[in-house]
Amino acid sequence: MSIHQRSKTLASSHHGLANPVFQLEVLNQPPLTSLTPFHERLGEPLLPVKPTVLQINVGKLCNQSCAHCHVDAGPDRKSEQMSRETMQLCLDFAARHHIDQIDITGGAPEMNESFRWLVTTARSMGIKVMNRCNLTILVAHERFKDLPAFFAQNQVHVISSLPYFSKTRTDHQRGEGVFEDSIAALHLLNQAGYGLGHPDRVLDLVYNPSGAYLPGNQSSLENEFKRQLKRRFGVDFDHLFAITNLPVSRFLDYLLTSGNYLSYMEELGRAFNPTTVSGLMCRFTLSIGWDGRVYDCDFNQMLELESAVENAHIKDLDFEALMKRQIVVNQHCYGCTAGAGSSCGGEIA
Repeated sequence: MSIHQRSKTLASSHHGLANPVFQLEVLNQPPLTSLTPFHERLGEPLLPVKPTVLQINVGKLCNQSCAHCHVDAGPDRKSEQMSRETMQLCLDFAARHHIDQIDITGGAPEMNESFRWLVTTARSMGIKVMNRCNLTILVAHERFKDLPAFFAQNQVHVISSLPYFSKTRTDHQRGEGVFEDSIAALHLLNQAGYGLGHPDRVLDLVYNPSGAYLPGNQSSLENEFKRQLKRRFGVDFDHLFAITNLPVSRFLDYLLTSGNYLSYMEELGRAFNPTTVSGLMCRFTLSIGWDGRVYDCDFNQMLELESAVENAHIKDLDFEALMKRQIVVNQHCYGCTAGAGSSCGGEIA
């Protein structure tokens, strides 16, 4: 197995920030007086609409340990893996409430032993599948090398992380050798028909900044990535999503250790854009943790801020109560409303 270790997980280091309660204490610390509480900035409760996407985090195990990872995923996170029984509960819930798309994430979701079962079962139920792939997993071990063909056979929408179109910046964020392995994986996906404009073989890339600043214009970044990747490496893809780094887990640790925490949070606050609020992914996406607990978004999941309903578990979830809840917010939510906004699908406004 090829392992790309940029940094240790907070959990393996017994770091204070491995505790979500401590992360929330940091985010709400008294010295940050210039940043209004996010719920006050909104001015009114954030309410859901009928969910169209069920985002399922199948575990924190990953072959990478990236410097910015909000999941604190890594090779040591072997115990937090979703069971097939919980996956079935997720699919049953999606079918029961006519949610026609699941978004599989991790960790490296492909490392869950029931990953392929989840994909094929969802497709047999007529549910569309998105998979968030770190690319390097496709070349990490022989048992993963048929995944591009598997994705194509099941019409999986592949969304892959690539911090930049150069080795230096990518490896600095993700670990030595990540860029070369990512390019090799992109070639495999192109050979399987991905990234060439086919509606059933969509390959999108995700860009997030390597430092304490907001991403640039998504359209400009996409054009530049397409030009550079094609010219330098002969790689094609469909779309690029620009995502803001949220102050959660390892990126929060980076902000604190680099001395950028206060300035970054204040920048997020200054860039608050009210036009992004209606399109926030927490309004139409439900996030399911590896243990079946239900959250309003993936970032809330990592802070263990459960959805505001009784029995917030996929097994016992009351859909009617879910639709009447207020979405749980905190200071990290400024990241999704800054500038053009940020979601798992990139810019909002």
